[in-house]
Amino acid sequence: MVIACFKRCLHSTSKVLSPNGSPFQVFNRHIKLLQRERAAAQEESNLVEYLRDEIARRTVGRLSCLTTPFDNVLDYGSNGGNFEKIVCSSKYDGKFQRYTEDRKLVKSKLRRITMVDSSESMISKYKDDAFNNELDIRRVVADEEAFKDPVLRRENQYDLIISNLSMHWINDLPGTFRHLNSILKPDRCFIGTIFGGDTLFELRASLQLAEVERYGGLSARISPFVRSSDVEGLMQKAGFQMLTLDVQDIVVEYPNVVALMRDLQLMGESNAITNTPPPLTKDILIAVEPVYKALYGDRKTGHLPATFRFIDIIGWKPGKNLSQPVARGSATVDLKSALGNDTN
Repeated sequence: MVIACFKRCLHSTSKVLSPNGSPFQVFNRHIKLLQRERAAAQEESNLVEYLRDEIARRTVGRLSCLTTPFDNVLDYGSNGGNFEKIVCSSKYDGKFQRYTEDRKLVKSKLRRITMVDSSESMISKYKDDAFNNELDIRRVVADEEAFKDPVLRRENQYDLIISNLSMHWINDLPGTFRHLNSILKPDRCFIGTIFGGDTLFELRASLQLAEVERYGGLSARISPFVRSSDVEGLMQKAGFQMLTLDVQDIVVEYPNVVALMRDLQLMGESNAITNTPPPLTKDILIAVEPVYKALYGDRKTGHLPATFRFIDIIGWKPGKNLSQPVARGSATVDLKSALGNDTN
């Protein structure tokens, strides 16, 4: 596990599956769209892109290891285009070993990129930035969950599908992975990052305790997140093979709970579950701050940490050139001999 620390904050979210594997309608997609439209329209929203930018940077590093072509790329749930912005930016050059070489390599391989996002304001956030002149980008406003637009329907069309920090708002993850598999070319891969696990566990626990203290009950103010084992199972059922999953934590420090919630709002990451909880009252806000500080606050700085857990995913669509695992028990050399160990 890799742990990184930042000085700011972020958000809520994700997904619950029924015992038979069919999805509950956890999220109200219309409310989520309104939240993201409103957030993207505010100038301050450009100040809270730190997590999306960081995941985009890490995606560049992961893509540098792939030898397959990037002629036709789908950025599924692209937000404002953080990946496209970062791959053309020298922001991180020199800060990480070999990153500059990796970024230039990935950029040189990119041909056409189709960005898809349900929010017109969000996908247009950076449309006037310089990177648009450096890459061949097409922006398509379409519901990521519906798969009605032609760019999300035609089979075997993409050499690479990227998805960063957007699939946690999808209700039908099983169906989404199946669709993504169908529009990917054989022998090509899906690479993405999704919030998962114990993301924002500090905020969740503090809100629960504060609400119990003031009202004697609980409300679902932060929705559950997927586990890495769930993602792996869903991708296998969708037809992906040679799966690689990695779990990372980023710990963000912020001055107070109000600052955290303000950032969530500006990112368009406020709660949007179908069963809307009661309004977050002033009483709860007053109560949650001391609870959060007592349980998790840094005694020296007074900063409040927020943990964001990321599940990094790579999955390949089977094809004639995709390597296949050999059958169990077919090895001709035992491990002890391969390692050169002598028996005593």
